[in-house]
Amino acid sequence: MNQDLSQYAQIIEQLKPMVKEPEFNQVLQQVASHVPKEKRFLIKMEVKRLARPCMRAIDLRGQVDGECRLYEYDGIKHYLDDVAIEVFEQQVRMFGLYSFGVYEAVLATENNFRVIREKAEARNEQDVEIPDKTSNSVSQFDVPNINLLSYAKRNEERMNFAVSLEVFTETNNSLRATSVDISIKGMKIKLSKEQLFKPGEKIGVYFRGLETEYSLDKKMAIKYQVVSISRKKEFQFLQMKRLQDAPNGHFDQFIDKFIHGNKRRYKVNMDNTIDAIINKSCEQYFSPSCPSLPVFIEVKEGRARARFAMANDLNRHILSYWNDEEDELRLGYLLTGDRLKQLIQSKHESPALYVYSFNHIQNGKVYFYSASSDELARHPALSDLFIGFGSRKVSWRVFKVGIVKVSAKDAYAPLSLPDDVGTKVKRQNARPAPRLMARLQNLAYAVQVTDITSDREQLQFSQVKIDRAQLKALKLFGHARNRPPGEIKAFRYKFQEQRMETRYLLRTAVQVVARGQTINGISEDISINGLRIEIDGEYHGDLNMRVMVSLPKLQELTSKFDVSNLHYRVVHISGDKNVLHVRSVAGDDGLPARRFFTELIKSNKSSLKTYPDEEEIPGIGHALRCINAKTPSTLAFVLSKISGRYLPQVGVLGKDANPRLKTLFSHFAEQRKMNLEVFFRDRTLDSPFIQHAIKQVKTEHQPVTREIFIAFRPAEKEPADAIDARYEHRFSSEESRQQFIENALTTGQFIAMTVTVTVTGKPDLEMLQSEINYIGVYAIHRAKELEERLWSIGACVHAVDITDQVLLRFGFDEHRIADNQKTPSQHAIEPGGIKALLKS
Repeated sequence: MNQDLSQYAQIIEQLKPMVKEPEFNQVLQQVASHVPKEKRFLIKMEVKRLARPCMRAIDLRGQVDGECRLYEYDGIKHYLDDVAIEVFEQQVRMFGLYSFGVYEAVLATENNFRVIREKAEARNEQDVEIPDKTSNSVSQFDVPNINLLSYAKRNEERMNFAVSLEVFTETNNSLRATSVDISIKGMKIKLSKEQLFKPGEKIGVYFRGLETEYSLDKKMAIKYQVVSISRKKEFQFLQMKRLQDAPNGHFDQFIDKFIHGNKRRYKVNMDNTIDAIINKSCEQYFSPSCPSLPVFIEVKEGRARARFAMANDLNRHILSYWNDEEDELRLGYLLTGDRLKQLIQSKHESPALYVYSFNHIQNGKVYFYSASSDELARHPALSDLFIGFGSRKVSWRVFKVGIVKVSAKDAYAPLSLPDDVGTKVKRQNARPAPRLMARLQNLAYAVQVTDITSDREQLQFSQVKIDRAQLKALKLFGHARNRPPGEIKAFRYKFQEQRMETRYLLRTAVQVVARGQTINGISEDISINGLRIEIDGEYHGDLNMRVMVSLPKLQELTSKFDVSNLHYRVVHISGDKNVLHVRSVAGDDGLPARRFFTELIKSNKSSLKTYPDEEEIPGIGHALRCINAKTPSTLAFVLSKISGRYLPQVGVLGKDANPRLKTLFSHFAEQRKMNLEVFFRDRTLDSPFIQHAIKQVKTEHQPVTREIFIAFRPAEKEPADAIDARYEHRFSSEESRQQFIENALTTGQFIAMTVTVTVTGKPDLEMLQSEINYIGVYAIHRAKELEERLWSIGACVHAVDITDQVLLRFGFDEHRIADNQKTPSQHAIEPGGIKALLKS
């Protein structure tokens, strides 16, 4: 509600039920007789606005102090708690339909965290305002840096159990300790930090706390070997495994019976399972939203060739770009043998090529041209001609091509649970089939292809003067059509099937009418309740919008049904806005469409094909997804909405990432964490980029990408002095960008990245269900907490290093670029006390 009208809220409430009645103006005169005429008019307009039909879906998960569930009204799915449902139904009765008044009332319930916070702030208005130190601190942007799909798989259940122990070291020193958890073949113990241990050290353990109750051999120590050591405050924790060369059958039988008899009393240790659920859920958010296209390289008989690619909604356009006029994938033109060889043989810690490309269409045929920055440097006479001519074309693109080593063994991603938990768990823990592993065994590298095309750079390059008489010389960079590249098989990321019914392939002409505009298209598949339609051009309507669909070709084949002006609702829009998923509206309006497709599918079931399984070998898509997740070369992090702002929760920055990124993001971070404050440096300005971009993605259903320029001076101790980060749109001119880069190179290091922001879908709980169920058996509250945490994730950010390409764009030579790759000197952050010992 407009702030000027908030004082008239009671009057507006009185008028809501009367808005559709003929006596509305008369009632307005009565209840607002004391209100100035101009304000009375504004009140009338406000009530009319609140009564307008609304199509927005409401999702209150994580925003209210209540448990939300699916609530469907007029074909629109909402997620509301009990309080919100009561308000929703009350307001619908008042307005007679789902309107903006209903929408706004539901978002303003008493248990809404935003409302609670605003009321608390209002109560404290008279207090002196205290600056919020945490909002400006660097530490709030520290997040765990995790390795995707890397978690402990237990071979046996481990029970939480504390009992007094006596430990003897290799030098026969006796120490008092306490067990933390125990299994048949392992144990974790807690003891003072005074005695130093090392991994691999052998120790003997006596279970003194059990000797009085159970018949244990008081003279025979149980032999263990230290696997890992962690420290916390004044204690150290040893993770240990039983020594195989010192068996003790009597003790094994005792521990086995003891655990199975007491695991519900003492609780099974679930730390590794909880870590695994968080880890795997992050992979679900990162993989389908990654803008880079992974292409897997096979090395056979010394020859490297691209074999497989993994497509998602954000990188699919890269595949489409390299399709020719017959829809054949020619991605191999980008990943030539010479370029792959150069990447493989590179001495850089994070090898990468920048490839410029465009295509030319003649006589209906597509001709591809591409050149890497190194190839252009080897032909300086043609460099300006290639860039100047290519950048004038709509098909101009710039790709970053990076490479990392991979291993086929990373295709195995079992559950964190031991096999003996159940037959389903044992089946899910099974290793990939030999046939599948035979197909993957020669994979040695993964290439990450990222579209880093910049409109500003393209405009800059298009100003380069060229001599069109010399254009024939560009044939040097053309790819011969009579020598097509090897086939690259593309797979899509597979997730839990969202449709509740079978889809059938059927391509037929479709007309979609939205907001009075007729859009032509072709159906890709059909079902009783829905259609997937590829349209000509882009769809500019809204999600959840009602549209009219006609099927002219099918109408010619039937007189029994009228298949024009069928009522559907748009439920999904592809990233490039040219594929619509529509669903028949609920109730009588959608009945004609459902009746027609029920009859069509029933009568033609033998000839209609179901949606194909594109995998030539079952499981290859999931295997490639696992391999790719375990070897990330870019930076990514997920965000949750907290107190009205999106803040990072977990990040991924792999060991193969560019060294300058690892240095930058670890600079102000604690061990095993990364600090992401760089991306939020503009948080005090109007429309901070991350916050604004997430809202934009939700509105436009397309990812938002910007470049960020960073001046990194690690010798400075204050964050504001050490890091100066600015998004590209914050600069006033090209000259100011150039000057920023020059200053960064002079005083420290320059870093540039493309930052892509997208929202996340719902978690695929089917992939996590076995582990969630396991936790629910022993701690139902922990299982619920985990599910709430998964649903709270709302956005994902991916960042790709483009420093060298930006420096090339601004005319810096190879020597300056090479100097910038060296890590500048840093100040030492001096920890004290126990921290000093731990970091030593």
